Amino acid sequence: MAMQESDYIWFHGEFVPWADAQIHIMSHVVHYGSSVFEGIRAYATDDGPAVFCLDAHVKRLFRSCKIARMPVPYTEDEINEAILETIRKNGHDSCYVRPLVWRGYDSLGVNPRTCPVKAMIATIPWGRYLGPEAIEQGVDVGVSSWRRMAPDTTPAMGKIGGQYVNSQFVVMEAHDHGYTEGIALDIYGYVSEGSGENLFLIQDGVIYTPPVSSSILIGITRSVAMTIAEDLGYEVREQRITREWLYIADELFFTGTAAEVTPIRSVDGIEIGAGTRGSITEAIQDEFFGITEGRLPDRYGWLTHVESGD
Repeated sequence: MAMQESDYIWFHGEFVPWADAQIHIMSHVVHYGSSVFEGIRAYATDDGPAVFCLDAHVKRLFRSCKIARMPVPYTEDEINEAILETIRKNGHDSCYVRPLVWRGYDSLGVNPRTCPVKAMIATIPWGRYLGPEAIEQGVDVGVSSWRRMAPDTTPAMGKIGGQYVNSQFVVMEAHDHGYTEGIALDIYGYVSEGSGENLFLIQDGVIYTPPVSSSILIGITRSVAMTIAEDLGYEVREQRITREWLYIADELFFTGTAAEVTPIRSVDGIEIGAGTRGSITEAIQDEFFGITEGRLPDRYGWLTHVESGD
C-alpha cells in the first residue's frame, strides 16, 4: 500500500512540512531499532473525524516507553492534543495516526541512554490494511516458521520498533507462500498472533483468544472486540490455542488498528468453516464499524472528536 503524504508532521513540538521531518543517519534508532510507536485510526463521522480509543493508545505508548527505559519528553495530555491538532492541521476526514518516540544521536554504541529522546506524530490517509475486500471476504493466511519471542528475550508487551523485525520475517514468508498474512506460534508451539494483529477463534459459539503469556501484544482493538462480544452475549476465553485447532475452528478473525476486524478464510490452505465470514465475526464487525463510523451510539466512550476534543 503506497503511502500518501500529508502536508505537515508534528516533529518534536512543532509542525514542519512533510519533507522536512528528517533525522540524522547516525541516530541510535537507525542502528539499533530504539523506537516506540503506536497505530491509531481516526474515522469519518457526521460530526467530523473522531479518533478511536485515543487515551488507550497513548497510555500504551507511554507504557511501552517505560518498558524500553525511554523517558518521553511530553505528557500524555500533550501527546493527545498534538494528535488532534495534527489531524486538524492536515484537514483529514479520516486517517491513520502514527506517533513515534525514538532515540536520536549522541554516541555510537548499544547502550542508548546518552542519546536524546525525540517524538513525532504523522497522519496519513489509509484504507483497509489487508485489502479492500478483506472485511467481507476474509483473508488466506499461513502458519509461519518464525516463532514469537520468548518472554525473557524481548518484551512482547512493548510496541518497540526493533522487535518488528520478527514481524517482517513472518509477513514476508507469508507473501512468499501466496498468503495475505502469517500466524506466528509462541516458543511452546501455541498460537501467538499475526505479524501485526491479534487472533480470535470461534467454536461452538465460544470465542477464544491467546493469553498474554503467548507473547502477544495486548491489542487495543483486541480489548474492544472482547468487550463487544461479551456485550452481545458471547463467552470469551483467554487460553492457549494449538495449531490444529485453527483448522477445525468454525470462525477465525484478526483484530488490530490496521486490520480492524478481519475474517480469516483459510489457514495453510485449509478452509475455515464454510470459507466465508461467519455470523459471530459479522456481528462483532457490525458493532465495531457502527460505533467507529458514528452510525451507532458511542456507548463505551471510545471516540474523541477532533473538533471538540471530547
